[in-house]
Amino acid sequence: MSENSEIKMSPLCRTIEKDGKSVRVDIYQDGDGSWVLEVFDQFNNSTIWEDAFESDADALFEIEATIKEEGIDCLIGPVDGGVF
Repeated sequence: MSENSEIKMSPLCRTIEKDGKSVRVDIYQDGDGSWVLEVFDQFNNSTIWEDAFESDADALFEIEATIKEEGIDCLIGPVDGGVF
């Protein structure tokens, strides 16, 4: 993605809550027509999927399936953001 291009955010971005915890789901285009999935926890830790998705709907399906199968805790990092 070039520095001058604007990030195209998906209208499917949202906050997902489960078990009293929440994550912010950002889905955006990578500049090549694919979609990137990035999730932020309440401590501003970020998880980015390595592989891009063909559509924003595919990315949303992936995060919903991940939370259903593994639980939301798999996306929650340390309070200090891993700083030692």
